[in-house]
Amino acid sequence: MRKWLIAILLCVLALLVWIPLWMIISASFMGSEEMTQNLAPVLSDKTGYALWPLLPQYPTLHSYVELLLDSPEFFTMFWNSCGQVFPVVIGQILVGAPAAWAFARYDFWGKKFLYAIYIVLMLLPFQVTMVSSYFVLDRLGLMNTVWAIILPGAVSTFPVFLMIRFFAAIPTALTEAAALDGAGPWQIFWYIGLPLGAPGILSAVVLGFLEYWNMLEQPMTFLKDKTLWPLSLYLPAVTSENAGASLAASVIMLLPALLIFLFGQRYLEAGISASGLKD
Repeated sequence: MRKWLIAILLCVLALLVWIPLWMIISASFMGSEEMTQNLAPVLSDKTGYALWPLLPQYPTLHSYVELLLDSPEFFTMFWNSCGQVFPVVIGQILVGAPAAWAFARYDFWGKKFLYAIYIVLMLLPFQVTMVSSYFVLDRLGLMNTVWAIILPGAVSTFPVFLMIRFFAAIPTALTEAAALDGAGPWQIFWYIGLPLGAPGILSAVVLGFLEYWNMLEQPMTFLKDKTLWPLSLYLPAVTSENAGASLAASVIMLLPALLIFLFGQRYLEAGISASGLKD
């Protein structure tokens, strides 16, 4: 009986989690008149309460047609997001994987101090480092360029922290046997470290993509030219006139993140579990 109660409670909680998503999807199929009528108290100065029906009264694809055919700025911002997020994720792997391997498999002078700096930088939110990052990027002449987003994201410390757990779990006897067979450090890393540490790398890819696909503060701070803005800044400008297109854009923006999450869910769960383990 107790298990049934727990199962029912979990189903209710899952339903509550899915309600906002269903509201966005259903509203994206509403017509402009129905949208204005339901959300006028929220998007204008009118008094009253907003309505959000479970299903649209008159379903239509008008919002998607308007967004995909009559909104060229949407495609510009979509490709801006791709051009910023994918290099960041690739950079996190190219920079983070060797760094994590070095922390996990080698002992060198200043290792503990350097690792402590990594942990401190990982715990600091963007708001704390925003001013210093602004000065550094401005001095390097990178302000108002995509590199102001790509370079700081590529050297993020969290992927290193996450991948260390997986690389440290590789049996030492395996790497020692490879060294006895004549394999060099890079060969061991390439043929043993990367394949066996793939779950940690993929979990870092999933988390990095989700974080930077939805970023708001970094582009608002470092990108003054709106033609460089990513898709995440297309959504906040919701008014009663473009609410339908904005909700359709929300659904389309959700799809890549959802696909990445479903593809890497197993690795993400492993990464979350590993990040909670002690050294």
